[in-house]
Amino acid sequence: MKRIAILGCGKLGESLLSGLLSSGWSDIVVTARRQERADELAERHGVAATLSNADAVAGAGVVVLAAKPQDLEALLDEIGPLLTTGQTVLSVAAAIPTAAIEGHLAPGVPVTRAMPNAPATVHEGVAGLCAGAHAAEEHLALAEDVLRHVGAVVRVREEYMDAITAVSGSGPAYFALLAEAMIEAGILLGLSREVSTQLVVQTMFGTAKLLRDEKMHPVELREAVTSPGGTTIEAIRELEMAGVRAAFLNAIRAAMERSKQLRAEGP
Repeated sequence: MKRIAILGCGKLGESLLSGLLSSGWSDIVVTARRQERADELAERHGVAATLSNADAVAGAGVVVLAAKPQDLEALLDEIGPLLTTGQTVLSVAAAIPTAAIEGHLAPGVPVTRAMPNAPATVHEGVAGLCAGAHAAEEHLALAEDVLRHVGAVVRVREEYMDAITAVSGSGPAYFALLAEAMIEAGILLGLSREVSTQLVVQTMFGTAKLLRDEKMHPVELREAVTSPGGTTIEAIRELEMAGVRAAFLNAIRAAMERSKQLRAEGP
């Protein structure tokens, strides 16, 4: 079992830490920018926590870059000279390409990049994973093993990471907006906020389980609920007339274009 160093252990880093610990992966060190945060992580999870990124990467087989994108350059300048080709770097910093990370490291250091999403904090996330110039199958497999402790993993070429960001990285916000609208509709129809919220949230959860666990195609599920001349088809007709499907296509494309802009601007 390789030692893992999680640098810049914020909310995402802590969810990864929790997932790894729950599966028995115990050789972990984390870093924080403030002593109060380091003490909190050490007390809550029983792991080594330090303010020194240099100390943390020493002897680590996997180095997870979990700092905020705007803090990543300073972090890389600090640890770049210390990393070796025997270590695997896994970046979860949004919009920062592997080439930008590799530019701060010694030649040949393997870098992998992932785009997890918010449900990782409850171990139900999904992450896109890609390889940098020097990362081979063994490095991707190691990064994937780490990420699977907080959800599913899909491998893609780096050119598709902006699409991953737009679909699943930003995806929880789309579902949250939909849930908000449906809850408000329930209130409009006379339901209490508590009842409406429970109905909507459980319906979303159950639908997701049908799609994932029963392998139902979305069209199959929609048709199973839609009876001829019934209530659902009336609702679907209104949604189609309002251009909801086109709105989602345009919104997700806009998110991808913004991700490309952020990538071009750099850390």
